[in-house]
Parts: sequence; C-alpha cells; structure tokens
Amino acid sequence: MIIHPMTASLPITPPSSSSSAAAAPLNGVAPLSHLGVIRVAGEDAATFLHGQLTQDFSLLGRSEARLAAFCSAKGRMQASFVGFKRSPSEILLVCSRDLLAPTLKRLSMFVLRAKAKLTDATADFSLFGLAGDATKEIAGGAHTVWAKADFGSANVVTLYPAGGQPRALWIAPAGEPAPVGTPLATELWLWSEVRSGIVTLTTPLVDAFVPQMLNYESVGGVNFKKGCYPGQEVVARSQFRGTLKRRAYLVHCDAPPSPGQEVFHSADATQPCGLVAQAAAAPAGGFDALVSLQISATESGTLHLGAAGGPVLALQALPYPLLLDI
Repeated sequence: MIIHPMTASLPITPPSSSSSAAAAPLNGVAPLSHLGVIRVAGEDAATFLHGQLTQDFSLLGRSEARLAAFCSAKGRMQASFVGFKRSPSEILLVCSRDLLAPTLKRLSMFVLRAKAKLTDATADFSLFGLAGDATKEIAGGAHTVWAKADFGSANVVTLYPAGGQPRALWIAPAGEPAPVGTPLATELWLWSEVRSGIVTLTTPLVDAFVPQMLNYESVGGVNFKKGCYPGQEVVARSQFRGTLKRRAYLVHCDAPPSPGQEVFHSADATQPCGLVAQAAAAPAGGFDALVSLQISATESGTLHLGAAGGPVLALQALPYPLLLDI
C-alpha cells in the first residue's frame, strides 16, 4: 500500500516542539473514567459486528484488537471503538462514555435474528491507560499497534504512541487489582490521546465526519476489502474516487479549543474550513488539538479558532503517514 506524509504548505512544527513529552514525561498509569464498554455476547457476536462496523471482525483473533467506526447510511461516523475478543463468544467495544447509551440503542436495533446480545458493561470493568515505562513493565516488550495480550484476567491493547512514548489500554473485571505503576494524571493521558493522532468520537462530532476525515483509513480503522456495512458505499467512494477533501491535522493553540468548534482560514471569514475533533491542555503551555480541515486550507494563509480573526492554530507534524487516495 502506498503511503505518504501529510502534505501542507503552511509551516509545520516538528514533534520536538514545546508541547512534546519532554515537558512532562508520559510515564505511568491513568484511570480512564471517560471511556465506557459495550459487551457483545453470543455465537454471532463477531459476524454481527462485521456487518455493522468499518473493520473486519469476522477474522478477529484473540491476539489482536480493532479500531473501528460505526457509521450512518450516509457514511457519517456515529461512534468509534477499540474492539477485541475477551472470549470466543464475547467482544468488548471501548468507546467514549458520553456516546455509549445512544450507540448501544442504535446498534441493538440491527441485531434482529442474530445470536448476539449487547449490553452496557462499563460497571463490570476497570479501564486504565499505560504510558511509557509502565507499558513496558506491565505489558512486556514491544508490541505492534492494535495487538492484544492477556495477563491473567486483564487484557492489554497496544495503542498508537504519543510523544515517542508507548501507550496501552488495560482492561480487567471490576474489583481486580489496578495495574501497579506511577500515577499519571488523567489530563496528561487525555493530552497523549491527542498527540497520538487518533480521534475518539464524542457527542459534538456525531454525523460530522466520514472516517477518512479523521484519517481512520491510515491508522487501521477501515477495511476496504470486507463486506457491506452501513455507509460502506460512501466510505469506499471517498477513497477510490479521490473525492476526499478533508483530513485530520494536529495543531497547537494558545487558547482552549473544544470539540465541534469551527476553524476558519484567514482568507475567508464567512465559511469555516474545519472542525475541532479533540483537544487537551499541553503540559508545556497552550493546547494541542486534532482538527479536521479542508486540505486546501493548509496550503497558504493562516488558520484560526472560532473566527477568521481568532487565535492562530499552528500545524504540528502528525505521528504517522497517510494512505494515498486510490
């Protein structure tokens, strides 16, 4: 598969900028109360999800996880998940807690005769984020992104790194001992999510994006070889006909962005050129954010938060290459 780095004519700050992990090392264990868990149980769990999500769940093994999106018929994302098999007939979907209830309701509408039961299992599990040395000490040596390993009753999924530091998702039954490690502030973990370049969909973003507008096809979130799912034709057409005009970019700003906030280009005060997808305070000052932008808006001029005269957004280098449109 051909890949290329993010192309943009505006100045791009390298990863070694002031918002890098050097200012506040990403090392430790953080509780993840902002995430929830949907349990899909039954002999048809994998085939049911295979027909609903953007990734291949029919071939999901016990040693891997999937990043996936749940889309509308128009290809717009309703939710995003990290999913994995906890047992041969049980799959857990980790998503933003604020989207869990409506997503569970909507997914359940499609079960019909499938032997699969969907429930909110958030209270049944404890979730922690592992970063830096804690990842190595708890989960062992290097693992590929989206690999899943079992440690007793706990499951550990390797995530995209941030600031050069490895990261992982730790999930175990509620009541099990928490992973042992240096406490990591939740705020730092949320910043690491932004720096990883992987957007977790939240309520303000429902119906705003097709997966490629958040680079999901470049980070393992879309499988173009699998069968039908809601919105598949739109998602495939965006990729194969070269109609994609928006991508996710990493930016830094002195003012606090919020998900769903509009981004404007200096040359056009009337129409936004993008939306903030995820943001967090940077430990060295200011704020980092993932924004979905018109590609053309990155070629000249300046980007601004909220209005054409608003705070400037400085482009940062993404931590991964992008797949070329086919």
